[in-house]
Amino acid sequence: MGDLVRLEVEDGVGTIRLDRPPMNAIDQALTADLRQAALEATRRDDVGAVVIYGGQKVFAAGADVKMMAEMSPAEVRPMIQTLQETFTLVEDIPKVTIAAVTGYALGGGCELALCADFRFAATDAKLGQPEILLGIIPGAGGTQRLPRLIGPARAKDLIYSGRHVKAEEALAIGLVDRVASDVYAEAVEAARAYAHGPTVAFRAAKVSINRGARTDVATGLAMERETFSDLFFTEDQREGMRSFVEEGPGKAKFKGR
Repeated sequence: MGDLVRLEVEDGVGTIRLDRPPMNAIDQALTADLRQAALEATRRDDVGAVVIYGGQKVFAAGADVKMMAEMSPAEVRPMIQTLQETFTLVEDIPKVTIAAVTGYALGGGCELALCADFRFAATDAKLGQPEILLGIIPGAGGTQRLPRLIGPARAKDLIYSGRHVKAEEALAIGLVDRVASDVYAEAVEAARAYAHGPTVAFRAAKVSINRGARTDVATGLAMERETFSDLFFTEDQREGMRSFVEEGPGKAKFKGR
């Protein structure tokens, strides 16, 4: 990892911390660092859940417009492909992920938040896809992930208008899942509960949901069936069912294996 993104781990929770002041604008160097942080969070056994965080003032204000302004189509295409691939790596981290959104999450910043399983927003947060105001469209997943999350009509409203959505409206339309005054602390607390839970089953559920959403129901059901069956190889399945039978629900001590 480089200087612009780092992975900080404490008590099973890994924080992927963006650190490119003042606005965490997403350029090629930050993208490369984010890729490495996502791969490390995926690999490390001491990371059971992940929080994506840009600091107290801003999550990420989008792609670096100065970087893109003079690019040709031939130059911008590999850049946006790399950004899409990196965001997909974040989306596919096989652990529960929570974006803790402070300040602005706009353009690529909003698209990064969309890669998380859950989005917690600070009371002053503003989210949006303002690319249309630059004469372009979202290019790092906004036209694909946003409609799947909030529905096509609401996604079109945000993308066509380029407007910023305040935290309470974002909560009402399903763009975020919680509004909190101390958003990072709440995200870490929630992540910690997942980190010490049945992490193998969380990973299986995430794979089934995310990949199933990209295919038809019959294929998704087949994927679910195989993933469900594979969990019967795990220590967590044996412990969970033993504990339920002998002690009642909610008392199992999972090991993540």
